[in-house]
Amino acid sequence: MKKTIYDNKILIVDDNGELRTMLGTFLAKEGYKDILFAADCKTAKKMILSEDADFIILDVNLPDGDGFSLMKEIKDMPETRDIPVLFLSARDKDADRLIGLGLGADDYMVKPFLPKELMLRMAAILKRSYSYGEAETEERKTLVLGNREVDFEAGIVRYDGITENLTAKELKILETLAKNRGKIVTFDNLCSAVWDAKYFTYENTVMVHMRRLREKVEEDPSRPKWIVTARGIGYKMNPEA
Repeated sequence: MKKTIYDNKILIVDDNGELRTMLGTFLAKEGYKDILFAADCKTAKKMILSEDADFIILDVNLPDGDGFSLMKEIKDMPETRDIPVLFLSARDKDADRLIGLGLGADDYMVKPFLPKELMLRMAAILKRSYSYGEAETEERKTLVLGNREVDFEAGIVRYDGITENLTAKELKILETLAKNRGKIVTFDNLCSAVWDAKYFTYENTVMVHMRRLREKVEEDPSRPKWIVTARGIGYKMNPEA
């Protein structure tokens, strides 16, 4: 039987017991079968390593630390760096959102929130992050950008003996641009393909991810050659890619 998104093990990290219970109830009703809970960073780290979590819903304010520090630890460990993470926090400042996304989170939602929106965002991230038996497309093999080779299946960039890991969002951005190489992909079309959302709600998010992606695929990120900006319109991948 093929794995579905509902077979993924979901870890909820939040110090609010009522919220943990509520989220667990919503996830179970949605169809998720394996739901884990942690109230602090120490417990969360143990569970991430011992329970093989597939997805993490993470609060920022925790009693023994903060979600940002935990996120950095997750991304620093080879065995956990590819786990998708969605921040769910009462901290609603743009600076907090950018910190979370800059650390490699797949999304950042602010409390209070709509449970259905959370379920939709989770499902979109899981579908982008994991394969469920679908046939691989031609574009999901390798992509050569000058002296750098993108391996879509492994989710890495290789160059000069160095290997850089790509996040699920970065892979989806590259895949979208590669399918349309030589053509401008508008901001709205890119956001629709990668975040299932409109650009005006994800403007800062796109900028953060594009900056981090260029640092991995461009020899000189300040003067990009392969992913160029069509000012005021969107982005385009050099057709020589």
